[in-house]
Amino acid sequence: MGSTTRRHGLLLRTVFAVKRGYYRLRYPRLQLGDDVEIRGRVRLRRGVRVTIGDRTRLNKLVRFAGPGEVKIGADCLLNATWIGSWTTVEVGDRCLLSDCELMDNDFHNLPPQLRHEPATALTRAPISVGANVWIGAHALVMKGVRIGRDSVVGAGTIVRTDVPDGVVVVGNPQQIVKTFDE
Repeated sequence: MGSTTRRHGLLLRTVFAVKRGYYRLRYPRLQLGDDVEIRGRVRLRRGVRVTIGDRTRLNKLVRFAGPGEVKIGADCLLNATWIGSWTTVEVGDRCLLSDCELMDNDFHNLPPQLRHEPATALTRAPISVGANVWIGAHALVMKGVRIGRDSVVGAGTIVRTDVPDGVVVVGNPQQIVKTFDE
């Protein structure tokens, strides 16, 4: 039984190495750390630059778009995540990102007289996600938000303002429903 398990592990490591090589060739703006596991597919669009940390796992289809930069920490899990970056989106180490969206851009000007004009710099602001954050399915993280370390964003939550360290937020607008006491 032990040799079968070792062979299976070697086969998986080989498959992941081949996939890393393929995606590095396909997307020159993609930097993959050691032992990144691409279990599904990855798509980069519009010139986005993406750095993914060591031992991070990507499941299903993980998409990155925009002319900005995305930095994903080590030991993360991205599961069918979509990240749109026109400035920067940074995700700390050990984060869990479910089928959610992070967008550092509104894509449109808010004033009525400017709505059909090209988006201005006011429509964009960086996103920062602290270490060990869990973002649930169908959550939406908007521009300019900082999510504190060890926090949880519940499924379907719309995050429009900063989230402190060590809390659970849910809803639209987001509300703190739990604090992790140390």
